[in-house]
Amino acid sequence: MRGLTIGKLADAAGVHLETVRYYERIGLMAEPGRTAGGYRIYGAEHARRLSFIRRGRELGFGIEDIRALLALAEPGHRSCADVKALTMTHLDDVRTKISDLRRLEVILTKTVDQCSGGETPTCPVLDMLSDG
Repeated sequence: MRGLTIGKLADAAGVHLETVRYYERIGLMAEPGRTAGGYRIYGAEHARRLSFIRRGRELGFGIEDIRALLALAEPGHRSCADVKALTMTHLDDVRTKISDLRRLEVILTKTVDQCSGGETPTCPVLDMLSDG
């Protein structure tokens, strides 16, 4: 995987081209070398790092958590205990969101069940939103 253009790198990692540029701007991805014509040229290490970031984002990790995970993945910095702690915090957040979504589902289901769906001037969904 030598000499990838930004488009090929993005395709290989399954992200948009602008995502690669964004990760470079915020320092998540190292600046690549450039061709004589000024085009970015990426290596295999960029592809591995970008795939790592994409997988982390798919799992819902925030940018700063991914930055921390990348640092912990560096040789000499590996600490399974630190990775576990960070991941457990994220898992707690995911579980809280799931719980919140379940409560929301119950509220919306009850409200929708009260709605006739007809042309009446009253609507339980709108009433619920107005009562907020």
